[in-house]
Amino acid sequence: NHLAFFIGFGPFRQHLVNSSWEAVKELSKRGLGKNIDLKIMQLPVVYQKAKEQVFKIWTTLQPLLTVHVGLASSTKAIIILEQCGKNKGYREMDACGFYPEGGCCMLDGPEKIESTVNMKTVWKNISVEGIDIIFSRDAGRYICDYTYYTSLYYGSGRAAFIHVPPTSPGLTADLLGKALQTIILEMLKQC
Repeated sequence: NHLAFFIGFGPFRQHLVNSSWEAVKELSKRGLGKNIDLKIMQLPVVYQKAKEQVFKIWTTLQPLLTVHVGLASSTKAIIILEQCGKNKGYREMDACGFYPEGGCCMLDGPEKIESTVNMKTVWKNISVEGIDIIFSRDAGRYICDYTYYTSLYYGSGRAAFIHVPPTSPGLTADLLGKALQTIILEMLKQC
């Protein structure tokens, strides 16, 4: 069986419930079929801790794919498929009031790292009722982007990042979990 690792984030700022974690929990209930052993983890919105956990996953578990799910505080029902992670420009403080030294992920790392998953192909091949899906090359220079870059760095590109919107009465965690399942199954065709 192949191991796939799914990571959501904990609460931050005004988001007492982080929809990324809620969506990941729903996905784990649904599963990805019998060939994929699905593990989930919640990361704190803290640069250093998130980096340490990601390093640990890649060095100890060596999954086929690690999928990070983050909250995009957009007002619309949009899921964003992120193609790459950026190394520099992290100046926004995390939940503990820190940001990385020099605003940088990896001092010796490349400017950006692309995922080995072609997100544009995934984006073209799927549709989810009630949710728009878009393709992006900028994950936003906060914990999401930072964690994604770190994961791409340690995982030789075998990571993916999906931004989900906040939950609402019309957009439940269950619906987000279902959308994630559709997206991931499409991604796994490339692995």
